[in-house]
Amino acid sequence: MKKTFVLGALTVAGLAAGAAQAATVDDVKARGKLNCGVSTGLVGFAAPDANGNWGGFDVEMCRAVAAAVLGDSNAVEFVPTTGKTRFTALASGEVDLLARNTTWTFSRDVDLKFTFVGVNYYDGQGFMVPAELGVSSAKDLDGATVCIQTGTTTELNLADFFRVNGISYEPVPIETNAEAQQQYLAGACDVYTTDASGLAATRATFENPGEHVVLPEIISKEPLGPLVRHGDDNWGDIVRWTLNALITAEELGVTSANVAEMSGGTNNPEINRMLGTEGNLGEQLGLEADWAMKVISAVGNYGESFEKNIGENTPIGLARGLNALWTEGGLIYTPPFR
Repeated sequence: MKKTFVLGALTVAGLAAGAAQAATVDDVKARGKLNCGVSTGLVGFAAPDANGNWGGFDVEMCRAVAAAVLGDSNAVEFVPTTGKTRFTALASGEVDLLARNTTWTFSRDVDLKFTFVGVNYYDGQGFMVPAELGVSSAKDLDGATVCIQTGTTTELNLADFFRVNGISYEPVPIETNAEAQQQYLAGACDVYTTDASGLAATRATFENPGEHVVLPEIISKEPLGPLVRHGDDNWGDIVRWTLNALITAEELGVTSANVAEMSGGTNNPEINRMLGTEGNLGEQLGLEADWAMKVISAVGNYGESFEKNIGENTPIGLARGLNALWTEGGLIYTPPFR
């Protein structure tokens, strides 16, 4: 679901270098739509409904960028990508942006020539098992069969965990979350391991979620976020500050319900700068002065998007935890708009 090295680093880096020569924002404006790489289907994060309309936490990142650049959050072509195809799609220019539960790592940033613009979800790798196994800890999984996406760092984390704890496992290779769900429910593997958020999203789709347990161990750091190609700093700035606008809006109390009123001017200069009633931040990005207002009007602030798609009152049921604002004890924090 999240990590792959299917192409050699030099191949991906070469594709990225070539694709980044053109100004991506100009391509998006000329095309009239944003091509956004998403997952093949992970409820709460990115999945189409029965009518083929995409929704989810990552999908709203795509829609936010489209609102900032094109003034239309619906001007998006969603391109489903697997763990094996996502980096090729971005490097080749097939997509302008990846927003699909992708972990920021050294090799992806430096060797594969991608730019992670920030973190929109702090995660970690976990384990899910049928409750009937009676297992309460991942350390009790000696000899288990494990559904795992091969060629990924999820696989590497798994190998390290079992080695450190002196236990063994048998891998069951899978490629997509849908395949993992099918294999796991069919009993082809005892355990499914991926990001804890992905486990929660997958479990929420089961007919009887209570029959499955996410174990307490988190065995890795998985800072997930949107990424673009190296070599186009303006495009990277646009995506980065779109994400920052969503987060800062929550911190400053700007919501989809009040942003239109606040766009008329407030007594908070940072809100005014972000919404374009003071200064020229939009001009510096090459966007309209009210770009951030359009973003927040379209998808709400970070907290609104979180609660609507994956929060505690949704079937996914994720608490904010590390993804709370820094003012609430979490890690979500942005540079200032000034």
